[in-house]
Amino acid sequence: MTKPKVLFVCTGNCCRSQMAEAIGRSVAGDKFEFLSCGSNPAGFVHPLSLMTLESMGIPTDVLESKSWDQFLEQDIAIAITVCDSAAQTCPVFPGGGVKVHWPLPDPSQFPGDDEEQLEFCKRIAARIQLKIQRMAAVYSNAKPIEELRANLTQLADL
Repeated sequence: MTKPKVLFVCTGNCCRSQMAEAIGRSVAGDKFEFLSCGSNPAGFVHPLSLMTLESMGIPTDVLESKSWDQFLEQDIAIAITVCDSAAQTCPVFPGGGVKVHWPLPDPSQFPGDDEEQLEFCKRIAARIQLKIQRMAAVYSNAKPIEELRANLTQLADL
């Protein structure tokens, strides 16, 4: 049985969405296939993301910045935008899946020295981890799509 695909979408696909993809694989990879992309991919994974994930013991070797173009023909069960810009322009992916917005501040734009930026990035990663754990707990293919959307949308506030 194929696992439902969860796609995290942001603009640059270098920080938040990359962390969500890796954290998702770590905490709920048995239930979902986690992916990430961006509307205007930066072409690299931000060092803050890599340091944060490595501090959590989460592998980073498969992460790469990708365009959402490569997912336009894939059956995406859940598309989650993590930045406001991507939420406004995110395309509809095939498969009739759910699209929700989990706004998260961009750690790479956080003011402060390197240590303060890293600590902020770790806090964002902890929020992502909690959201994904809760998503895995409430997700069911059998739920009506509007109920699933409502359940996933509630996780935005975590």
